[in-house]
Amino acid sequence: MRETGTGACSSRRPAHNRRGLALGLACATLALAGAALARDPAKPTPSGFPVPRWVSLKFNQVNARSGPGDDYPTVWVYGSKGLPVQVVEETREWRKVCDPDGQSAWVHRRTIDGARTVFRAKDQDLALASDPKPGARVRAYLGARSVAALDKCEGGWCQVKADGIKGWAPESELWGAGDSPRCR
Repeated sequence: MRETGTGACSSRRPAHNRRGLALGLACATLALAGAALARDPAKPTPSGFPVPRWVSLKFNQVNARSGPGDDYPTVWVYGSKGLPVQVVEETREWRKVCDPDGQSAWVHRRTIDGARTVFRAKDQDLALASDPKPGARVRAYLGARSVAALDKCEGGWCQVKADGIKGWAPESELWGAGDSPRCR
């Protein structure tokens, strides 16, 4: 970027010169484009974190609102500390989250945590294997509609921990794993 007052984007052009006006508009457009490029692409949101992203509920009771503010009505109350939800939109103070039932609502940023968890949304228990491969020895079972801590995912499998026991489960069987948006 050039200094003001030098070169083609000089601020010293007379205001009555039509070419100067057009050039001034072009320079302003270039300056705005330069400012947009200068923004950190890793911080496109008010929080600086990408959207969508996974978080978990910090408390046993979290009010879910119809809009981003205390003046919006509470539409339901989440009652499960650690439940993974996906942030799909945000303001400075509020996060629109998608839950395992496919519903979305707004929660205050102080009610969520960056700790990664997963949820077994199906009504059947899920076998946790000793290794990330089909046919591996079963170490334990993650109960239906249960929450577990997420350690890592690789190759379509996730290592989770519940009640002090670690095991591997297919990523597709866990709500809270993967990066694709779940609802809007």
